[in-house]
Amino acid sequence: MKLTIDSTKTLHNGLEMPRFGLGVYKMTDKEAAVEAMITAIGEGYKAIDTATIYDNEAEVGEAVRNSGVKREELFITSKVWNTDQGYDETLRAFEASLKRLGFDYLDLYLTHWAIEGKYVDTYRAIQRLYDEKLVRSIGVSNHQQHHLEKILATANTQPMVNQIELHPQLTQEPLRSYCADHGIAITSWSPLARGRLLEDPVLSEIAKTHGKSIAQVIIRWHLQSDLIVIPKSVTPSRIKENAQVFDFSLSEEEMTMIDGLNQDWRSGTHPDEIKV
Repeated sequence: MKLTIDSTKTLHNGLEMPRFGLGVYKMTDKEAAVEAMITAIGEGYKAIDTATIYDNEAEVGEAVRNSGVKREELFITSKVWNTDQGYDETLRAFEASLKRLGFDYLDLYLTHWAIEGKYVDTYRAIQRLYDEKLVRSIGVSNHQQHHLEKILATANTQPMVNQIELHPQLTQEPLRSYCADHGIAITSWSPLARGRLLEDPVLSEIAKTHGKSIAQVIIRWHLQSDLIVIPKSVTPSRIKENAQVFDFSLSEEEMTMIDGLNQDWRSGTHPDEIKV
């Protein structure tokens, strides 16, 4: 499969989700956030991934409206935060998110973390939003296999996406395999391991071979691993560089070498240890 910036992954309901997009976590300077998002859209990014807790949904809406690209040509994701979970609470949280964004629908809505005693009801509310056509696709984030099994036991519509921390030092192979078996697409957050990999000797050698940066090699690894990837940056030059990953390919040997870097190392919290 030839990958381009317009490449999509077909979700199990038939919706095409961009394989490459912009993550906007920690984009807290309002002006810089809007500028970064407009820059990304101008560079051909088709997806923006936000969340209530990021406190920049309003900026996402502003950027989309000022981008010169039609809303329906872009794919916008948001997530319900832990303190807003539960059935009724999730419906209210979604309504508030839409209002901040200034949209009348979302392309994808996710449960942010699996909060014990709440995540099943939260997902039930998200299913209702899907049934009411307020969201075009639904899913979860930071859910382990046992969380997914509990949801799938009662779900009318199974999750289409699971967004998880994933990078060469946390390859999550068992969870990826389970999701693949159940038609659940994987989105990688923290795809560059928060900079931890940017001096790795194996990646450095591969990057030299292709005349690319280590970050570009890692992003390409995600794409060739059939993962949706959302690198984040507010720097225009980095936003542009992160998108310049469609003019080279990693060999099978190089992919195997990168897979071999796994250490099960997390930059974030383990999903079984999350607290409200």
